[in-house]
Amino acid sequence: MKRILFIDRDGTLINEAPPTYQLDSFDKLTFYPNMFEYMGRIARELDYELVMVTNQDGLGTNSFPEDTFWPLHNLVMKSLEGEGIHFSAVHIDRTFPHDHAPTRKPGTGMLTQYLNNPAYDIANSYVIGDRITDVQLAKNLGCKAIWLNQDPNLGAGEIKDKVAELRPVIALESTHWSVIYEYLKLGLRKVVHERNTNETQIKIELNVDGSGKGAIYTGLGFFDHMLDQIARHGKMDLTIRANGDLHIDEHHTIEDTGIALGEAFAKALADKRGMERYGFALPMDEADAKVVIDFGGRNWIVWNTEFKRERIGEMPTEMFFHFFKSFSDAARCNLNIECHGDNEHHKIEAIFKAFAKAIRMAVKRDPLSNYLPSTKGVL
Repeated sequence: MKRILFIDRDGTLINEAPPTYQLDSFDKLTFYPNMFEYMGRIARELDYELVMVTNQDGLGTNSFPEDTFWPLHNLVMKSLEGEGIHFSAVHIDRTFPHDHAPTRKPGTGMLTQYLNNPAYDIANSYVIGDRITDVQLAKNLGCKAIWLNQDPNLGAGEIKDKVAELRPVIALESTHWSVIYEYLKLGLRKVVHERNTNETQIKIELNVDGSGKGAIYTGLGFFDHMLDQIARHGKMDLTIRANGDLHIDEHHTIEDTGIALGEAFAKALADKRGMERYGFALPMDEADAKVVIDFGGRNWIVWNTEFKRERIGEMPTEMFFHFFKSFSDAARCNLNIECHGDNEHHKIEAIFKAFAKAIRMAVKRDPLSNYLPSTKGVL
């Protein structure tokens, strides 16, 4: 089954031309930055069929004569082909928005040949475009969207779903073709993981390649604050919802959250090709923390820090070791933690921030490399 990239033209391969958004003369033509380099790599290296899908309002009418469209469009196509970027089909809708034609994006009328067709893997295909209508098209087709969101209002009047309802369809939101190429080649390391016992029920949503968004609730305010450091400073998206037996004490919630988070990382980092594997770092005021991590497939922890206070917030300081030990065991990583300082809050916050930075360094990938960071040839 063939996967498809349904690619918009204006605002995606070539730049939009406001205020009319009608590319009808050569002086309006400029190509999207770095598009040739990364679309060329996508065409050469990845196994996708390329299909162009574009709305050209009123093409063939007095407002948009054909003789102003085709010379420019043909130059665009020849330029793409000259870089090895070949489209198997080009679908152009000529109607106006008020026509509500089924062939006009986000309608699927031009693309029925790809639907319910055993030759195509639509579920693992993508629409790439700069308008919210391209995201709506992806939902209508049953695939995912890559949104080059320069202006969220473009096309907003032509969608039937609310933007919030379209969010789950967006696999990637970026205005850079380099990021799109990396995503299509490597994929986002994104998992949803649940760990349920008689003592705790924990759900974790982790996107290692996220942007630093955290939504943490464990019932322990200081613990939530520390876990949020992992998302923010590790630049990963992390949602944690933990419901534990806090009426007994904090132990099970903290320990099991460490286990569940480690298990989520083990799933997300199952393929370590091109990954750095190692990470370290971080000072905070008078405290200095060093966290060294190795996602090498074996668990081990070295803990070289002491706390003089029994609790920070509502969290027992003895549980910090248990959290990191649980993470190391479940993620199958080496973890070496050392911290010195006077302020206990600063010390543990420095450790969590350094932990986040270390993870960020270790999970970094080179999209041009299939190198496995091990002389053994397996991790």
